[in-house]
Amino acid sequence: MTPDVVIVGAGPAGAAAGIVLARAGARVRILDRASFPRDKLCGDTVNPGTLARLHALGVGAEVERRGLRVDGMLVSGERGVRVEGRYPAGQWGRAILRRDLDGLLLKEAIAAGCQFEEGVAVRGALLEESGLVRRLVGVRIGAADREATVAAPITIAADGRRSALVWSLGLAKHPASPRRWAVGAYFESFATAEFSPADITAGGTSTFGEMHIRRGRYIGVAPVPGGLTNVCLVRPSGPGDADLADAAGLLTRTLACDPLLASRASAARLATPPVVLGPLAVDVAHAAIDGLLLAGDASGFIDPMTGDGLRFAIRGGELAASAALEAFAHGWSGVHARLAASRAREFAGKWRFNRALRALVASPSAVDAAALAARIAPGVLRATIAHAGDCRVAC
Repeated sequence: MTPDVVIVGAGPAGAAAGIVLARAGARVRILDRASFPRDKLCGDTVNPGTLARLHALGVGAEVERRGLRVDGMLVSGERGVRVEGRYPAGQWGRAILRRDLDGLLLKEAIAAGCQFEEGVAVRGALLEESGLVRRLVGVRIGAADREATVAAPITIAADGRRSALVWSLGLAKHPASPRRWAVGAYFESFATAEFSPADITAGGTSTFGEMHIRRGRYIGVAPVPGGLTNVCLVRPSGPGDADLADAAGLLTRTLACDPLLASRASAARLATPPVVLGPLAVDVAHAAIDGLLLAGDASGFIDPMTGDGLRFAIRGGELAASAALEAFAHGWSGVHARLAASRAREFAGKWRFNRALRALVASPSAVDAAALAARIAPGVLRATIAHAGDCRVAC
């Protein structure tokens, strides 16, 4: 089959794009270097807004069945201040392993008609150039000594922050600042947080996502199915950082020294080897190359502190698919500009919100002041939690 669209990357962005395109009648071929199911460093939480998009794609019910219900967020500051906030009534998220979420989305894409090939390494772009005009007409795949090509009128790069396509075209770079790295792993026997009576559900339990903001770093904690706890440390790093060479030691030392987390982690054991990822931030120049669309982390990456990464990926995949259908129907004139405008309408507010929250990491006193303000004016907290979770708040 000669595809109408090649999607590079079978994660949430690529699968979401494939679902939309295949349901619209396009012939879609999804390529991924990995073999599925595969694990992925992630916070493993789906916020209410993302869950709504998953329902729209037809996989929300299965995510709800497999995942743990997440009723809100717990945020703590360096000096022991902690604030708990529930999502608005009738809304919740889910905690689900990324290997399971990605598998559900990919299964739905295949059921919609996408052809999927795993273990296929995309090495770069197949370009046609005429003067100053470049048009992408497919991708190069395989090893250097046995390279092949896959031709298609449209290619969607959805292969993550280290996208082979985006980097090979010279569109991506790591900004000078921030230079943060993530270290994540699953723990056994990590004690659950204790919540105030107002935040306990009628059944006697409540699952919250957690963000613990400390000087120069933050720690995400999320219980996940199977009795495990996802712990992810994000901190600045640079060349010669010896701590990253011993990621397991770094995680366990960080938890053991934390006044709020030490007791909960005292009996915890690493269930998986830690994964190290960084530098996290990637800036991408959105060059208007006919035949090429970007989605998910391949379109640029910031380290979102509010669990927005999956929504950016899934909704970004849907928007890229809509742009591809527009290009098929009317040609490429204005397609990239309209896609950029659509992405800005969807995400610009949350990008600013996340940047503002990341600024707090360098100012523990600001965290404590914000926590105090939230206690005095709980409506502010509820609005912040709702915005962080992409909730549908009634006016």
